[in-house]
Amino acid sequence: MKDTIYGLIKENWEIETLKDLCVSGGIQTGPFGSQLHQKDYLPVGTPIITVEHLGENRVLHQDLPRVSDEDRERLSRYIMRKGDIIFSRVGSVDRRALVRDGEDGWLFSGRCLRVRPNTSKVDPEFLSWFFGLEMFKDYIRRIAVGATMPSLNTNLLSNISVIVPPLPEQRAIAGILSALDDKIELNRLLNATLEAMARAVFRRWFVENEEVGKWEESSLEELFGKKSDCVLTGPFGSHLHAHDYREEGTPLILVKHVMDGHILEDGLPLVGKHKLPQMTRYLLKVGDIIFTRVGAVGRSAYVHPRNKGWLISGQTLRVRVPDKGKLNPRYLAQIYLEPSFIDMVEQHALGTTRPSLNTSILSSFKFVLHPIELQDKFAEFAEALDKKVQLNLDESRTLVKLRDALLPKLMRGEVKVSDVEGKV
Repeated sequence: MKDTIYGLIKENWEIETLKDLCVSGGIQTGPFGSQLHQKDYLPVGTPIITVEHLGENRVLHQDLPRVSDEDRERLSRYIMRKGDIIFSRVGSVDRRALVRDGEDGWLFSGRCLRVRPNTSKVDPEFLSWFFGLEMFKDYIRRIAVGATMPSLNTNLLSNISVIVPPLPEQRAIAGILSALDDKIELNRLLNATLEAMARAVFRRWFVENEEVGKWEESSLEELFGKKSDCVLTGPFGSHLHAHDYREEGTPLILVKHVMDGHILEDGLPLVGKHKLPQMTRYLLKVGDIIFTRVGAVGRSAYVHPRNKGWLISGQTLRVRVPDKGKLNPRYLAQIYLEPSFIDMVEQHALGTTRPSLNTSILSSFKFVLHPIELQDKFAEFAEALDKKVQLNLDESRTLVKLRDALLPKLMRGEVKVSDVEGKV
């Protein structure tokens, strides 16, 4: 082993600068504002990815802006090819995504940087996984220019150092990490299909049903009264502070942890047990629904057994159905995910610079109150799908932990590829 800026690595491995591992002109900034404007975006055409579309080593395909064939031709030097790696140029500068078959021929925006590896020197998958090392991310964040808005440029990126094993070892390392990542992605796609099934059945039974006009509308306030505590605001800042967070404790859910009907688990603050006696009314039960209260209003998530006993924050509202003989909470959770309901929430939110909700507004929103027997039937169907989704999520969390634990060990040669192959 030999000592390097990344610690000990295998003796026959090298350290090289990124510019020496790329084709000529391979490190490139996207088109600046004078070349491409938001007014040029179209509903159809060639997708163009921005910083928001950079996931963890994958390009996110949601809400992609597009440009015409003429603009694609005009901006042809910014076309992505399979094997390119796209970096965030501003803000979250440690974010990157590998361009795969599905994104070949797309464009990248001026808020991004493109890295095009020389495949005779470095495997693109290996290089992108190297960029995922936490020590590399820390380094990128340190060298980024600017305090309020960190940014990268081609010069900074060109001169970073990269661990370079022989190509066969690069490909073997990338193969192991990508196999784990592919399984995580497969679980995500399976879950998307299961959730689409729940949405489709809901719409068929409750939105497109010929009987829908015969059913009355109601609200939480009308069903349970103003004083039911059905909708509760999380603890305000005077009740809970950052100094109450601990290395171990009860997860606290912020707005950023509520997304697309799920409670995200990355970066959850943990509230120390010393604080729990004062927080009992903010503890979640299975069947509760979390609703975002400030900023990105309209997001919601159903509380599954995994989330029982977690805490809501002052950024959120908790909905708890007090009488399940009148309203099934799983049915209500699906209503909250309907685009028409989210639009209504956004229109009624208070404030212009930072929209917000309160308990009165959420309690007053009207929804169609279908027969409880039909609600329960839907809930039984949806909860069966939910269980499959949760199992897939649990497996993916395990795979992420394994992948992230293997990544630095494989990248420094601490773990032999032969010891891992066949086990993942």
